Amino acid sequence: MNNWIAHWKQKAKRLNVEVYALYVAYRDPRTPWTAKLFIACVVAYALSPIDLIPDFIPVLGYVDDMIIIPVGIVIALRMIPPEVLTDSRKKAHDIAGEGKGLGRVAAAVMIVLWISFALLVIIFFFRLLKR
Repeated sequence: MNNWIAHWKQKAKRLNVEVYALYVAYRDPRTPWTAKLFIACVVAYALSPIDLIPDFIPVLGYVDDMIIIPVGIVIALRMIPPEVLTDSRKKAHDIAGEGKGLGRVAAAVMIVLWISFALLVIIFFFRLLKR
């Protein structure tokens, strides 16, 4: 049982480092804008308390997190140039080793992204209603 728990803790830590690497790559000027846009969506979804399928729904609530986030991370990692990804992973390992996280900056970015998305949806629906 302890091996199983240790295995999943290690996978979670590796996933956490990959999300940090995406954040670092997002800030790198060598990363293409299309990758930056996709990375912003993946990181926002990964850090967001808002899910496509709410967690209180049995089984399905966690399945979306177990599928959408890892697949999004894999796609985003493939969109990043190899040299940028190598540098980003090194920086992410350093951040994880120091015990630092994205903290308040990530929370602020998340809030801004979700508010922007909500405003875009509201504007879209108001324009539809006016027609």
